[in-house]
Amino acid sequence: MFKRKVLHHDMADVNVYTAKRLNDMANSLGELAKACTDDLSMGQGLTKEDGISALQTAAAMVCTGCSNCSIYTGKEEENNYYLHYLIRIFQQKGSVDYGDMPRFFLETCKRKDDYIGQLNRSLGKATMNLAWKNRFIESRDAVIVQFKELAVILEEFSHQMEHAVDITGDRGEEVERAFKRRHILVENMLILEYENHQREAFITMRTGNGRCVTAKEAADILADGMDDGEWMVAPDSRNLVTKQTATIRFVEKGAYQMVYGAARAVKTGETVSGDSYTFGQVQPGLVILSISDGMGSGETAEEESRQVIELTQKLLESGFSARAALKLVNTVLVLTGIQQNPATLDLCCIDLHTGLLEGMKLGAAATYILTDDGVELLEAGEVPMGVMNPVEPVLLSKKLWDDNRIIMVSDGVLDALPGDDKEFVLQEFIAGMPVKNPQDMADRILLFARSFQEDVGDDMTVLTAGIWQR
Repeated sequence: MFKRKVLHHDMADVNVYTAKRLNDMANSLGELAKACTDDLSMGQGLTKEDGISALQTAAAMVCTGCSNCSIYTGKEEENNYYLHYLIRIFQQKGSVDYGDMPRFFLETCKRKDDYIGQLNRSLGKATMNLAWKNRFIESRDAVIVQFKELAVILEEFSHQMEHAVDITGDRGEEVERAFKRRHILVENMLILEYENHQREAFITMRTGNGRCVTAKEAADILADGMDDGEWMVAPDSRNLVTKQTATIRFVEKGAYQMVYGAARAVKTGETVSGDSYTFGQVQPGLVILSISDGMGSGETAEEESRQVIELTQKLLESGFSARAALKLVNTVLVLTGIQQNPATLDLCCIDLHTGLLEGMKLGAAATYILTDDGVELLEAGEVPMGVMNPVEPVLLSKKLWDDNRIIMVSDGVLDALPGDDKEFVLQEFIAGMPVKNPQDMADRILLFARSFQEDVGDDMTVLTAGIWQR
């Protein structure tokens, strides 16, 4: 499976088998998603058949032995107009009353109250059944989406394993000697290089003199042995090298590094902000900036937006792609409550090895990229999280260069600005402001937005970042 320069039969054979099994599982999940798909579609409202059924039920329950009227004759073509009228009135008002019934019925029926009561119960039951059917279809579609996304994730991981290059043979001896000079014995080693040129090392080692060495020092020793690049300990690895043999995972630092800034203001009258945000490294060489704006303000909005941010971050930390993470979070929100509580999500993922930014937006405000050539806008549509149809994250891509700035804002910042083209107003301000550290820029943008209002009309959040070559 690995494109090996030196044979490592045990690791290669295991990964060949693992990649094949992952690919088989992905195919199985894809087929399972297809099997769950049928022609069952969402019902938009009550149908003529629902009206006929309601009339039949009312007649059976109330009109037995009575032939005074023929409000339901059993002939559909004679009742089309009345059926459509009946259904429309019930959907508009939630009930049918005397004024909605034919005059002939009102003049001849001796059990008008019983009939209308039974008719309303039957139509109400049909409405409830329609709601449950639609809810079932939503839940089923959400599960299908999860099957499909998990299949994509497994395929991506299988592909990554399949195209990893084992470079242990090129650098292994030098790395081993570098550790030996520091009295650390290397018992096993695997160094891999992936498609994006990111390198990763798994080193099984122990100290030979009984002393402890920090994993950070071990990363510096590895960098000496590799002769190029900077290395760090993976977040999930141990912090010390001791006399007990253990395997530690090291990852190469990216060619770029980032510094962040954030500023926020709470809506006047509220104690907490309905906006949530996060920034930082979620995987070696991958950092994120994200803002979620909950519906409304206060504690309920804060809880909704925080849930979106936390779920998305956990999925990204686990290795999910940004698109898969957003779609899975959305399906979870759909399945966890009867009422939809939409929250926007603005997510930027930056690969520190390539400088490539991938933006994912669901109902979020535009992102601003400040470069030497000016300010560029990255913007998308207005579909919030927690809405089932349609939900397809909009992918925005941008290559970042040394000393570029990223500016993300919540809707509250834009709403406070004057004029109709609020995005242009903020774009012009960013283009004319001093290019300083990200925190200073975030503070200036928030101060600019607040200068147009005495009170804060909506929660405001500004998230900024600067990227530099190491």
